[in-house]
Amino acid sequence: QVQLVESGGGLVQTGDSLRLSCAASGRTFSNYNMAWFRQAPGKEREFVTAISWIGAGTRYADSAKGRFTISRDNAKNTLYLQMNSLKPEDTAVYYCAAGSFGSDYRKYEYWGQGTQVTVSS
Repeated sequence: QVQLVESGGGLVQTGDSLRLSCAASGRTFSNYNMAWFRQAPGKEREFVTAISWIGAGTRYADSAKGRFTISRDNAKNTLYLQMNSLKPEDTAVYYCAAGSFGSDYRKYEYWGQGTQVTVSS
């Protein structure tokens, strides 16, 4: 079992930045590939970005490229998502997930409870 707890969400304005964190506990964090997904009201869960277990490989959704950066600190058992130039369409609940590498949510076995990000125009 891996327990994941997200933090860092909030209400910001268009163009602002936020950094989300995901603290992991339980099984060895460094054994898992990690990802961020998001879900807006009335929409399906959407892949944002993923990072391999050692951090050497990353993948981004087109909506995140050039604005978001995923990183991890295996010594601190923590995953990060730096979000810059935020837009109203980034408004969603953001979830971190642990599992196999990829953009398909079914590849991920463990999920956090989510943190709300709201971007006002």
